[in-house]
Amino acid sequence: MSQFTNKIIWITGATSGIGEALAYALSEKGVKLVLSARRVEELERVKSNCKGEALVLPLDLSKIEEFESLTQKVIAHYGRIDYLINNGGISQRSEAFETPLEIDRKIMEVNYFGNIALTKAVLPQMQKQKSGTIVPISSLSGKFGFFLRSAYSASKFALVGFYESLRLEEEKNNIKVSIVFPGFIKTAISENALSKDGKSTGEMDNNQNQGVTAEKCAQQIIRGLEKNKLEIKAGAGELKAITIKRLFPKLFHKIIRKKSAK
Repeated sequence: MSQFTNKIIWITGATSGIGEALAYALSEKGVKLVLSARRVEELERVKSNCKGEALVLPLDLSKIEEFESLTQKVIAHYGRIDYLINNGGISQRSEAFETPLEIDRKIMEVNYFGNIALTKAVLPQMQKQKSGTIVPISSLSGKFGFFLRSAYSASKFALVGFYESLRLEEEKNNIKVSIVFPGFIKTAISENALSKDGKSTGEMDNNQNQGVTAEKCAQQIIRGLEKNKLEIKAGAGELKAITIKRLFPKLFHKIIRKKSAK
């Protein structure tokens, strides 16, 4: 019997990539899912491929005024929320100087404000339960900046600061926070990333294309949650960059500046 059995797990960005893979992997462990993303038909598709119970709950991370009512729908349906996996978000592929400020704001609105707003909507229920785990999906770009990702990286850094603070504050309520740092995962994130004109690039990065599968990433995340890790790193060899930057910052800069932006 898994520690996840009968747990209520809410996943945003559940219709593709890491979110979809997590939905399938967790459904094998006897959980009860809440699947959220913008497209209802895609949510229904994912639900049909999951085992066990799943509630389809359309959600747009830019519409934070709806989060309170959506949270109440989950509570009315299941009675509690045990895990919130804040996976939804958008990436970027454009240099900082050519990126209009409205693109920076849009990325921050979705990746940061949308993310923490949903957490704040869910927190009162977890406080009432005196239990719960919040799982924000940051990024390797939440550990260091990289070419063409200034706004994206800023949003992911911001999540780390917020959730490290929240972890300390909510320990008294037995609420845990596990921050996930995916590296290069073979998903459509680069294809959906915003260019300088605010449109999706439609291109798969070579780095992304050579990354580990979303399914493997999901298993790495689940193992990290089973071990109650404060930080969960998912990916392959690229994760070594985190240690190099921490221990040898000058060497890290020499290495990273020679890497391909895509």
